[in-house]
Amino acid sequence: MGANGARPERAVLVGVDLETRSRRSPSAVAGEPGEEVCAESDSFTSRKAGKPDAPRRAGGVRRDGGRDARTALPDLTAEESLGEFRELVWSAGGEVAAELMQHRAKLDPATLVGSGKVEEISGVAASTEADLVLFDHDLSPTQLRNLEAALPCRVLDRTQLILDIFARHARTREGQLQVELAQLEYLMPRLTGRGKAMSQLGGGIGTRGPGETQLETDRRRIQRRIDHLKQELDAVRRVRRQQRQRREAVPVPTVALVGYTNAGKSTLFNALTGAQVLESAKMFATLDPKLRAIELPSRRKVLLSDTVGFIRNLPHTLVTSFRATLEEVQQAEVLLHVRDASSACGPEQRAQVEKVLGELEVLDKPRIEVLNKIDLLEQHERQGLEGRGEVLVSALTGEGTGTILEAIDKALTSDRVIEAEFRVPQREGAVLAAIESGMIVRSREYEGNLVHLRVTGPASLVGRLRGYRANRRISLDE
Repeated sequence: MGANGARPERAVLVGVDLETRSRRSPSAVAGEPGEEVCAESDSFTSRKAGKPDAPRRAGGVRRDGGRDARTALPDLTAEESLGEFRELVWSAGGEVAAELMQHRAKLDPATLVGSGKVEEISGVAASTEADLVLFDHDLSPTQLRNLEAALPCRVLDRTQLILDIFARHARTREGQLQVELAQLEYLMPRLTGRGKAMSQLGGGIGTRGPGETQLETDRRRIQRRIDHLKQELDAVRRVRRQQRQRREAVPVPTVALVGYTNAGKSTLFNALTGAQVLESAKMFATLDPKLRAIELPSRRKVLLSDTVGFIRNLPHTLVTSFRATLEEVQQAEVLLHVRDASSACGPEQRAQVEKVLGELEVLDKPRIEVLNKIDLLEQHERQGLEGRGEVLVSALTGEGTGTILEAIDKALTSDRVIEAEFRVPQREGAVLAAIESGMIVRSREYEGNLVHLRVTGPASLVGRLRGYRANRRISLDE
């Protein structure tokens, strides 16, 4: 996309709306009986029969291209999906020249949208002087090759666009390694299938060594680079493990922010920590995890982690490559699920985040539901959200942030808050300072050279000062 001060690249956006049919086709796609999906693409699912009036949907995918009642997710309509795609284009620095929607009963294995629509797209791209055509769908290698041959400009699919955005926003060495690995793994299968002249996988005389084609040279070079990147990322994971072990030696619980991209996680992170993490309305502005210590009302300290946002149909290569980053989510004691209260697609976005959390096997962790951006709501809309168990906040204005800290305090199970009494000699200034800074002093009395304190504080700190205890600890739960 456009960069370095050059004009934004102009893009024609193409959405695909799979129409609901009265009955399943006996052979919608070769090899996939009854499924309205392309044999080489897994981003759309079959449609249920007998619901002709249901809104047409795009997305909500299983990797195998199918769906059942246990894994069904609420989906965006085709129009909503194209609107989200438009936001992705803007985040990549592009400019929308035109938008087209193709309504089909099933995807075309050769071009995704059919030859007639390809001709229309070609005409629109030429008349708008577009630099590229973007499909809100993953393209198979065959579809990509056919479309590039038929259209007057470059062709990119949804995954390629997301990978481009990730590449733009990666700042740390780790983030850059993760993005490059995802890009190369996506590229590898797209080097194949270019005809017999480009493929010498069958063996025989002249098919190895100096006689190999450029395709085979490229494939081997890319595979070597992939192996090297995986080794470097393994080293990153080892360093992360060591850092985590050092943190665990001084037990400080971690709370991870998770949510759909552009839900306002980084703005909330800054509001809670006072940090200056990049805040942007663009999608995937945060790729590299950030950790900051915060103090809760109980005086307990926790580490707050800001993580990469999720999105519908997040490319599988990205989920795999960013596994090291997402380990912070797996290690967290409490998750803050930040949602955009002003979004019309809230249920769909929530379901997609929970889908990824399920893949990370963290759905059983304590989770606090946070509805952000309430400053964008009308008063009656805000009142309609109250009393549902969610924390209403505006990260922009700071409203509700105190409630979040209280909710974290209640959700934490490690290093619980207990009540205790201490008798500390006045000469023990360091001990008195530790109590003042790390606990809430409920009462204070002086007995000669002793200070009698009744406090509530973290069990770990109370334990370290047990030599000054006046009586047994009393749990707040008692």
